[in-house]
Amino acid sequence: QVQLVESGGGLVQPGGSLRLSCAASGSIFSINAMCWYRQAPGKERELVACIGDITSYADSVKGRFTISRDNAKNTMYLQMNSLKPEDTAVYYCTAQISSADSFYLKNYWGQGTQVIVSS
Repeated sequence: QVQLVESGGGLVQPGGSLRLSCAASGSIFSINAMCWYRQAPGKERELVACIGDITSYADSVKGRFTISRDNAKNTMYLQMNSLKPEDTAVYYCTAQISSADSFYLKNYWGQGTQVIVSS
């Protein structure tokens, strides 16, 4: 069964950095686009960044966050620099995956990792 597991969240001071990871496991044939979303308390879930044929970022994180992936490890990363209190949220990864569970691309979500930016 395909699973996505995020890690790397935590408490960091404003201006600090964190690196999130999202590891996909299971009987995976291929992974298409992978994305990071976040949801702050009382707010809707929003797209942060995606990586696939192209790489894209939300305006609010451009120049501060960098998305990358290691296809050999089926893992995606989000390097977050110059963090601000408004970056506080639960961060989720999502990926379009073809696997033994579903030959056709299916969207999977991780369970989320908490990021708190506070002094």
